[in-house]
Amino acid sequence: MDLDDQLRRYFGTSDLSQVSPAVQADGLDRMRVDFGLEKDRSRRFALWSLLYMLGQAPDLDVAFKDEADRDAARNLMDLMAASEGD
Repeated sequence: MDLDDQLRRYFGTSDLSQVSPAVQADGLDRMRVDFGLEKDRSRRFALWSLLYMLGQAPDLDVAFKDEADRDAARNLMDLMAASEGD
């Protein structure tokens, strides 16, 4: 999944600063629905990651049944937190 493609798919642009609050809310709703319906683990993780970056990700125990997926999500969260500290 390409980040810019996903942003265009859900928000109509890859520049979120150009998105109105209503369009952002609608895009996030569609993304959460797609996340809930997605069966492919890698696509599901990618959607969760984007939701996480946008501050809208579901809790790990709700989002992922597999412990390895929860561990991968925790690693992403740690990496993002470490990059914010730079």
